[in-house]
Amino acid sequence: MAFSVDDIRKDFPALQQRLEGGKLVYFDNAASAQKPLCVIEKAADFYRRDYSNIHRSAHELSRRATVAFEEARKCVSKHFNAPKNFTAVFTRGATEGLNIVARCYGEKFLKKGDEIILSQMEHHANIVPWQLCAMRTGAEIKAAKILPNGELDMGHLQSLVSPRTKIISIAHASNVLGTINDVQKISEIAKKAGAVFCVDAAQSSPHFLGDISEIGCDFFACSAHKCFGPTGEGALIANTEILNEMDVWQGGGDMIESVSWEKTTFRQAPEKFEAGTPNIAGAVAFARALQYMDSLDIPAARAHEAELLKRATELLEKIEGLRILGNAKNKVPLISFAVKNIHHNDISTMLDANGIAVRSGHHCAEPLMNALGVSGSCRASFAFYNTLEEVEFFAKKLRSAVNLLS
Repeated sequence: MAFSVDDIRKDFPALQQRLEGGKLVYFDNAASAQKPLCVIEKAADFYRRDYSNIHRSAHELSRRATVAFEEARKCVSKHFNAPKNFTAVFTRGATEGLNIVARCYGEKFLKKGDEIILSQMEHHANIVPWQLCAMRTGAEIKAAKILPNGELDMGHLQSLVSPRTKIISIAHASNVLGTINDVQKISEIAKKAGAVFCVDAAQSSPHFLGDISEIGCDFFACSAHKCFGPTGEGALIANTEILNEMDVWQGGGDMIESVSWEKTTFRQAPEKFEAGTPNIAGAVAFARALQYMDSLDIPAARAHEAELLKRATELLEKIEGLRILGNAKNKVPLISFAVKNIHHNDISTMLDANGIAVRSGHHCAEPLMNALGVSGSCRASFAFYNTLEEVEFFAKKLRSAVNLLS
């Protein structure tokens, strides 16, 4: 598909609406992206025609549903260029994927004195599961620091690695700073230490950055709703051999091999992690969202997002009292900012009055906010369907809000 922002915007019904404050300017993509019509229709068509439970029945609808679900699994692995020895486990999102790794791998294989390395820029979804794991196993968490410009301090991360390092789990891109981490380098560090490497790809995957074969990780967690797909759906793509060594996530139907009062045995991955009836329509719609992304002129889409980020940065740097959080050389297209003596919620409320949707708060990254010395921030996050005109309008209204609130 040739890249034309005007044409692409027509694919997204939500972007066509007008709010009380004016035409919608949707800059909350890092929280959740809007959905193209083809994804909405795919889910609806599945429910209209093919819906049934999977893996369990011999009738036609169940066969159709099963084929659609398993084809979706293949599509997810293909989109993220997973090696042949990897498989995709469908989850409720990146959060559940990271919890599965911490609970089913970490709690099985870690012991007292082992070490888990995270970073200061992690989302709570890549902190709290590991804290629970550490509490239950006696393992210790170490956090790699960030540099003043918001980049990961690779020297400090390297200094934390020891023979006791068993897991390194890092965000590919920060949901606050936008920083794109050098996950290939971190993978090399992990392999040299004999540790497994887990990537939180929630913020990188919407921006065409998720290539598992290139990264060289063991676990890769992503969310459909950030990739223009449905909520409540995602994937943990991981080394099949490691998955098969892990404990099960939940018990129930379809993840078992056999059940008796004396003993239950379990299926191999991915089914051992997919107890009960999954979000079948969600998986099918997720695959359609990834196919839509693959249909775009990806280099052009990435160049457009970079242009949006560059222009927004230029305009916001001119606003007196405004501090951009994170100025890494390589960023996904988002800007978090704080304004001296003005609460972030007040700014977002005034922007909302003009039809501009941004996020405010700690962005589920309280340890990072503490490291940055702020209680919270506003965040404007962009996608390939946003326009330079929207960026200009946003900057204009933001300047007005700051002047009024100062």
